[in-house]
Amino acid sequence: MNRFLRKNALKRAVIFAAAFVLLTVLLKIVDVRPIGPQETKVGFAALNGAFHQLTGVHEGLYQLTKWLGYLAILTAVFFAAVGLLELIAGKSLKKVDTDLLLLAALYAATVILYVFFELVIVNYRPVILGTEPEASYPSSHTMVALVILGSAVYEFGIRIRKKQLRNILQYACLALAVLIVLGRLFSGVHWFTDIVGGFLLGSALVFFFVYAVHKFRKKK
Repeated sequence: MNRFLRKNALKRAVIFAAAFVLLTVLLKIVDVRPIGPQETKVGFAALNGAFHQLTGVHEGLYQLTKWLGYLAILTAVFFAAVGLLELIAGKSLKKVDTDLLLLAALYAATVILYVFFELVIVNYRPVILGTEPEASYPSSHTMVALVILGSAVYEFGIRIRKKQLRNILQYACLALAVLIVLGRLFSGVHWFTDIVGGFLLGSALVFFFVYAVHKFRKKK
């Protein structure tokens, strides 16, 4: 599986990143209409509106993806703990494996992007979950799930020698990522393009990470 992820990783990362930027720009200029709660404006209004009417809102799916998201975060905590143990044992960042340092950088970049799109709002949610409209693009749940679980697939491929255990963990991560993305898509708490944006951005970050790790390990 790691071989598949490494193949043209940089090219894939650039394509996903470019597609995300293009989608973001188009959302501000193509078919922008006030179809959201409190007449909030949404790009690709016909597409997003039609898909939202088709799926409706499902509280159960929303809560399920919320809890599944915690499992993804636990995966990140596990790798953070591994890196911390290496730091404590070696008493220097130089003693921490390069892939774990790059993983920390990936997590940091994800947090920065999450905060950025909370402040720079492209779209609001199709439903009001609290007291007022909330930022909806890109779907942070989708982005974070793909970043954490996608990078975990690659990390398990590097670190676990037993093929059976490695396969179980990698496919478990993939299955969890798919469940979270599809659950978020059909829960109705995001517009269709929010999910697409989260998928594009999350995928770009993962492939940049895979490329960087492979490059550094190859040098060593």
